Amino acid sequence: MDRRDFSKQLAGAGLGLALAGSARAQGGAPEEGKHYVKLSTPVATSLPAGKKVEVIEFFWYGCPHCFALEPIITPWAKRLPADVAFRQMPFGYIGPVEHQKLFYALEEIGQREALQHKIFTAIHVENKRINSEADITAFITSLGVDGAKFTEAWRSFAVNNKVSRGKTLSNGYKIDGVPALGIHGRFYTGATLAGSHERALAVTDFLINRVRQGG
Repeated sequence: MDRRDFSKQLAGAGLGLALAGSARAQGGAPEEGKHYVKLSTPVATSLPAGKKVEVIEFFWYGCPHCFALEPIITPWAKRLPADVAFRQMPFGYIGPVEHQKLFYALEEIGQREALQHKIFTAIHVENKRINSEADITAFITSLGVDGAKFTEAWRSFAVNNKVSRGKTLSNGYKIDGVPALGIHGRFYTGATLAGSHERALAVTDFLINRVRQGG
């Protein structure tokens, strides 16, 4: 989903990512400018000790394409080489800021990974509207999370700081839509570029090796 599509949704139009006309890989090595984009200005990475390559999945909880990617990217991420640091991050310019705060607040209290799929399911399968702080808090507590602990994290400086940093990183990658994969602050790809979610992950594998080889 891109920023224009989200604006249309706010105006009453339905969700949707126009994939018609997107470049599709037809075999062979992925091509720069066709299957992935190389950033003109690299973005700083944040690597844990022992890791050499950073991969970020930019997403939005309300994006149906991000929901469709979830069961595909989860096993892929588990198979990544030990030197690759993979993380998910809410895109800073699509969707309500409350969804970004939801992600970071759950991260602060160590519940984000456990509840990620439940949040997607609530929105896209159960059609629940969880956009406001009140709705989100009620939903999260219904899943067994301590409401006071969650609210404290939600309103904390740490979460607000992460939202701000997330916007900066999102802007640095110059991505217009989600889901998208940022590779080591130098490249990004996604289904719109690569042709499918599966192909986007194959392109990401290619770019991980390129970074590892100093390319």
